[in-house]
Amino acid sequence: MTRLLVECTHVFRHPKINSGIQRVVRNVIQQLPPSAHGIECLPVILLKGRLYRVTRLAPLDSPLLNAIVTFGERLERLAHRFCQLHQRLDGRLRRKFARRLLYVGYRLSNFAAFGIPLRLIEQINRYQLPQRCAPLQHQPGDQLVLLDSSWHSDFFHQVERFKRDGVGIVAVIYDLIPLSHPQFYDTRLVQVFSEWFDWLTRTADGFMAISATVRDQVHAELQQRIGAAQVEQRWFDYFHLGSELDLRSADATVEPRLAQLFATPQPLFLMVSTIEPRKNHAYLLDAFERAWANGSQARLCIAGRIGWKCEALLARVRGHAELNRRLFMFNDLSDTSLEHAYAHASALVFPSFIEGFGLPLVEAMQRGLPAMGSDIAVFREIGGEFMAYFDLQDPQSLADLLLAFERSGHFPAPRNVADWRWIGWREASAQLTERTARNVLEAPAAQARHHAHCP
Repeated sequence: MTRLLVECTHVFRHPKINSGIQRVVRNVIQQLPPSAHGIECLPVILLKGRLYRVTRLAPLDSPLLNAIVTFGERLERLAHRFCQLHQRLDGRLRRKFARRLLYVGYRLSNFAAFGIPLRLIEQINRYQLPQRCAPLQHQPGDQLVLLDSSWHSDFFHQVERFKRDGVGIVAVIYDLIPLSHPQFYDTRLVQVFSEWFDWLTRTADGFMAISATVRDQVHAELQQRIGAAQVEQRWFDYFHLGSELDLRSADATVEPRLAQLFATPQPLFLMVSTIEPRKNHAYLLDAFERAWANGSQARLCIAGRIGWKCEALLARVRGHAELNRRLFMFNDLSDTSLEHAYAHASALVFPSFIEGFGLPLVEAMQRGLPAMGSDIAVFREIGGEFMAYFDLQDPQSLADLLLAFERSGHFPAPRNVADWRWIGWREASAQLTERTARNVLEAPAAQARHHAHCP
């Protein structure tokens, strides 16, 4: 009997993280339908070589355990930054002995400061396992849907064993940016992602993307890697993401400094994303500086956690003459504060070089906030005629949009965002499961037809 086993291992282990993929996984799992086209849908995790059915995605309501989980996540972020620091220092050293000495020091320090505490925290967290999940036996015909960010996981051999036992593998692809634009990432992440995608190319039976744009990119990439004959034996589809901010709370307070921004009548433009190279914050600053030079009173609010390869950008923001006058930055806004910003801003600006979807766009537009975005394919797919687009080769094109909107009060898009409609997370989860189930049910017949024509 076929079942859809929707994997959410990373979010289960790190429930407090709230970046893009984690937000998608959490909401899809929380809204997972019991069945799709008659196929049972179950949230699952893979831990220590075993498969578990998730009965509770959120951690237990224990202040002590929650404090330990939070501390562990902060410690992991520090470990990641420590690793980034080591990579930067390693890149500056030219002598082999100095690099080797740095590496030894890094490994010892990393083990003492992060390795031992994180292992202890993992042991404590295992106490929660029986109260949040239960062992599950896989069966031939099951379909394992790799929804979470699995490129850094350790369960590849386990998945391969499932496949040998008759379990189908479905890969959810958020984007192929580390392959198509490796300059935006650290070398190690590009290597890990590339190895992961090579593994998926050999292992997955179907590919579910988060946009039609990414689906077509995945199809083209596999055509190039394995050829048309092998591609015909796999299926490709997509689903769209929802828009609700599920972690907002009526009891939570809005960040006071953020709330104060909306106490004055000057227009305020919002940029929401992790601060990292492909989000193109430098272009944004260039465009606003041109607008300010032409008399604009518009303000820019950058909201997003600090990512990677952004030291120069952060230095530019922190040393900017307009900082805390017409330029503002927040690196740790809650969903409650973000909801407030979406509700009161003048427009969203999103100048990314490339995206798999663009979640802030639907979050903003679903709340009636108009959006200006890069003129890239996936933004056209999502925004259509309801968005205003600018040329990434020319910051003046965004500056002109800003000035025109400020002076006329009319948003420069062909259609009004008030008429735009999008799906919620319940519909997004239904799209994922229903389209996956349909493809799985149709795949055997399609393969039979294909092989019937083979000599």
